[in-house]
Amino acid sequence: MNRTLGSAVAALSVFSAASSLAPAAASAADAVFVLASNQNGTPVLDPIRASLVNLADKLIYDCLVEQAEDQSFHPHLATAWEVTPDGMQWTFHLKAGVTFHDGEVFDAETIRWWVPKFAGTENAYLVEAIDKVEVVDPLTVRFVMKHPDANLLYNLSSGFMGVPAPKAYDAAGTDYGTKVAVGSGPYELEKFATGVETVLTRNPAYRWASALSKNQGAAAFEKLTLREIGDPATAFLEMRTGGVDLVVDVPPAVVARYQTLANVKMTSMPGFGIFYMPINTTVEPFTDVKVRRATALAIDRKQIVDNLYAGKGAAATTFLLASLPEAKVDPKLQLTYDPKAAAALLDEAGWKLGADGVRVKDGKPLVVTLWTQSDTEFKRMTEVVQAQLKAIGMKAEIAVFDTSAIRAEYKKGKQQLAVRSYGWNNADILDWFFSGERIGYPNISMWKDPAAEELRIKALKGSRTLDERIANFRAYHEYVLAQVPFAPIYEPVQTIAFNADRLTLPATIRGPQFSAATVMDIAVK
Repeated sequence: MNRTLGSAVAALSVFSAASSLAPAAASAADAVFVLASNQNGTPVLDPIRASLVNLADKLIYDCLVEQAEDQSFHPHLATAWEVTPDGMQWTFHLKAGVTFHDGEVFDAETIRWWVPKFAGTENAYLVEAIDKVEVVDPLTVRFVMKHPDANLLYNLSSGFMGVPAPKAYDAAGTDYGTKVAVGSGPYELEKFATGVETVLTRNPAYRWASALSKNQGAAAFEKLTLREIGDPATAFLEMRTGGVDLVVDVPPAVVARYQTLANVKMTSMPGFGIFYMPINTTVEPFTDVKVRRATALAIDRKQIVDNLYAGKGAAATTFLLASLPEAKVDPKLQLTYDPKAAAALLDEAGWKLGADGVRVKDGKPLVVTLWTQSDTEFKRMTEVVQAQLKAIGMKAEIAVFDTSAIRAEYKKGKQQLAVRSYGWNNADILDWFFSGERIGYPNISMWKDPAAEELRIKALKGSRTLDERIANFRAYHEYVLAQVPFAPIYEPVQTIAFNADRLTLPATIRGPQFSAATVMDIAVK
């Protein structure tokens, strides 16, 4: 076993009694959840302009459409919809009787106000295909399209398209999402501290849950606190001592610890993204595609799955979830572990192995920076990646940034390598992280390639049907893989642990991730 890897795994079994513990939930009507680590650090609860959304967004805001675990779409604020054969008009029929937390009525005028708000934001692509919004009647709205968008229902179901209350949104200005967040969802915002916790209170008037929830009325908890705990050891201690009631994302290496708790049950669901290593293509030595490919081939993904994650999850070989059709690329383009090929590529690129094990070119050693965020899982994986890069003669110096601050650092474009993850189950995540229009963040790879841009635009705007969209995104994905602006690492499963003495979870976790549809059906004992 790699020495660094062994240390990382051993660290998972050390649970410090000095960890700070929060008090147990105040009453049976209150609950405390720990957010998934990849949802930590969202700076603002404003889905329109946020670059990251979490469970709080799905509980504060409702969407027009919801996606089920089988990727089918179901009504929420929209009760039904039709699309013309040419894909150029979508008509949505809206649910009657819906009100926002401030009492404002939800109707077709809300949608006409809402869609243009995305203009100029990082999320504008979600509605870019909509040319105009027409109010047909108070509960019917029509989208007239610039071009067909076979992905529209998916976009409308995402956490970035929760609908805020118009008056509250406009009145709050830049304070919206930090001090004020008003939706029509089952919970209202009481307090938000980025990187720490979000405190929500039940919306007693709620009567319009999505079609995925059996409970169509108010939620079970009067108060719900969503905590951000990056250290899995601390999260375990909190569960053991009663400080939390549910942990959304239990790392596989600590599942056995939870199994020792008599009052804790666990359930699993497919993961919602991958861990990957963006490679800054504008900074030496990674301007050379041979060096980028060698870096990707150095990652021993099976070792990471087996030893860091106890065999749970899968090695990632592309940028997309393996279940997506756009991930079914030419096998020759998949990025797998091949240290001999990595060494040969570095030799070809002029990086020769030095006596100290570090490669050298023109008198300069192959020393690079490897960024990560402060969450324990990221730090441990980064240590493993560091050791694997060392094995091919690349010395990676780790820099750790606070989870809530690292995005601002990425925008400066000074990074070389990093360990990151994303949560998304749609091929348009390729556009998000590799678009030449988003250099710095979220395009941390700083990658702008004319051929890629043509393929990206064709996939986004030139797909009239779902089959066309799949084919176009597969072609774009294959080109990205060929140019190697990243290295895939790991596709996780998601394990949820909960206090079975207090909570009863539904048999099926509805939706592609743990979200409002499931929270609505949790019962308190």
